[in-house]
Amino acid sequence: MKPTRTAKQWQRAIVVFIGVAVILTGCTTAARVPAAVVQPNPIPALSYYYIWYDTGSWDRAKVDYPTLGRYSSDDVAVMRQHIQWAKAAGITGFIVSWKSTDPLNRRLEKLIKVADAENFKLEIIYQGLDFDRKPLPVDRIAADLDYFIEHYASDKAFYLFDKPVVIWSGIWEFSPEDVARVTEGRRDRLFILASEKNVDGYRRVAHAVDGDAYYWSSVNPDTFKGYAEKLTEMGQAVHANGGLWIAPAAAGFDARLVGGTTVVDRKDGETLRQEMDVAVRSAPDAIGLISWNEFSENSHIEPSASNGTRYLNVLAGLRLGVTAQVADFDSSEPGNTRNNFDGGRIVALGLIVALVLTGAILLARRKPV
Repeated sequence: MKPTRTAKQWQRAIVVFIGVAVILTGCTTAARVPAAVVQPNPIPALSYYYIWYDTGSWDRAKVDYPTLGRYSSDDVAVMRQHIQWAKAAGITGFIVSWKSTDPLNRRLEKLIKVADAENFKLEIIYQGLDFDRKPLPVDRIAADLDYFIEHYASDKAFYLFDKPVVIWSGIWEFSPEDVARVTEGRRDRLFILASEKNVDGYRRVAHAVDGDAYYWSSVNPDTFKGYAEKLTEMGQAVHANGGLWIAPAAAGFDARLVGGTTVVDRKDGETLRQEMDVAVRSAPDAIGLISWNEFSENSHIEPSASNGTRYLNVLAGLRLGVTAQVADFDSSEPGNTRNNFDGGRIVALGLIVALVLTGAILLARRKPV
């Protein structure tokens, strides 16, 4: 006659079953979340960010529109969602296009508050040219930089480097003497970078600036001979002078609606991969991603009607080593968090429940000894 299990024996068996199931749960979770052990790319990635949008801005020169709709750059909820999406894709901060005007100051102040709350970084690209691409008066630029220093430069969002970074867009339209007039005395509080397009251009003003950030949105990496070498040479020239080098990388380009003729095919993310690789190989202090939301030139990586989250997902793979679907991130959570209570854990927990129920049933059916 076979011996009958006692109640204590059944209880011990159930405890063992539960322990095994818990271990399986942990193993399943660990196997599913490689992102938790992936080291982020150490080179900061900063995406150019534009705060000039009113709802009417979307009526001009646009063939694609944001997933968030035709927003105003005054909308704090939009700013917060942008930052959370950007963080989810491994973006360190935004390079914000700015000069001192009432609307842009108001919007920058809102963005700074959101960035502080989200532990996100900001830099500035100063709009040194007007709408017609003519240089602003030198005194205006100096006054605007003083306004920035007085009102914004002390905020923690601007301290990715030892000092806040301001990139002077359109600096090639100014003489070296005018550049020196503006930067003298202000470089104690700021890193002021040129936006020159080649080594000779940078060397022209190198004595008066703290580096260079090349905004090269229109390069075709498949057809531009010497593209990688050019960026490497620029990085070397900047570093030889002790400056910061911000290398460009874009997802694609099409400015035909704003008078241009050049088109760079996105190739479903391959262009972005190529340009990120070339940028990294130029030994930058940061990568300047072109762009978050320049919809008129179609270089945007912000989730959109035509592209969805494709380009942020490509970045997540490049920056974080994961293939995270950015659209799955909850807008109320910090960007690099995911819901780990997934199918694998549910299956394992279900196993626990099943084992407990089985043990209970067997105990209920056990005949007295």
